[in-house]
Amino acid sequence: MFRISLFVFVAIAALQNSLAINALFNGQQSTPVNPCMDDNGNPKRCMPEFGNQAFGKKVHASSTCGATPTRHCTRAVDSEHARTCESCDNTNPKLSHPPEYITDLHNPNNLTCWQSEPFTTSPHNVSLQLVLGKKFQLTYITLEFCSARPESMVIYKSQDYGKNWQPYQYYSTQCRRFYGIQKNMEISKMNEQEALCVDSHSHSDPYSGGRIAFSTLEGRPSAYDFDNSPVLQDWVTATDVKVVFNRLFTPDALTGNKENQFYAVSDFSVGGRCKCNGHASRCIEDRSGQLTCDCKHNTAGLECERCKPFHFDRPWSRATVREANECVRK
Repeated sequence: MFRISLFVFVAIAALQNSLAINALFNGQQSTPVNPCMDDNGNPKRCMPEFGNQAFGKKVHASSTCGATPTRHCTRAVDSEHARTCESCDNTNPKLSHPPEYITDLHNPNNLTCWQSEPFTTSPHNVSLQLVLGKKFQLTYITLEFCSARPESMVIYKSQDYGKNWQPYQYYSTQCRRFYGIQKNMEISKMNEQEALCVDSHSHSDPYSGGRIAFSTLEGRPSAYDFDNSPVLQDWVTATDVKVVFNRLFTPDALTGNKENQFYAVSDFSVGGRCKCNGHASRCIEDRSGQLTCDCKHNTAGLECERCKPFHFDRPWSRATVREANECVRK
């Protein structure tokens, strides 16, 4: 009798424990945390996650080797005269170098590189264009090269899906000659939304593995008061990013050795977040496949840039750390 009672007690306790766990789990599932509301149910600023927005996205290249098999050579790291050569051929996956390779998973131990066609004339203009799909707020743009870095290049941004382009940053050892801009100009509040020309990254070493990194807010005086700077909020906003290589920086560009004259990139990263004006914690695809903010705070639009219908009792405004600026129903 005692054994039976003990068995029933254990069974009931196990059942109660199981029901408690299920209730807790189901409760968590039915009431998820809302990043756009605080613990008291009041609206607060929320933003999509920050990340590499170029990862997995399509890049359009104006020149890619392999349509006709070509030979490409790079200078050996430990020698000024030795070269390593390989073929580029689209019909052989092991020898192809498509632009998709620069936004795939970047593995330094197994580099995959996009390569342009070899050049026969100068200037050696080649462009890479990244389509983001909607407006994003960008923090950095980086390129890692399998070839030598370009001597002159420009990073552009578009805010209207590639219709118009605005310079973001120039790189050159001859800023005034190539771009008509004085190099290394100082940034003040009067020119915070102007592209600069720098020569800090424009030298030939290393012959492979070099990087170029651009920070959209570095050195901009209003960066520390970003919420109150419409100029910088607009400056970091882009729907597309384009990089134009204008001139090689190798001795072979002067000697005419065509096998050594090409651009090659292993990684193209763009750090930022989907622009939702502080009124959404994520971006999703709508029924038409358009990327859009999952708007909260009674806002609407691709970037939550307006109030929902019948919620106009308060003028629309972007959310800040202090104020969520929720749209209010009349």
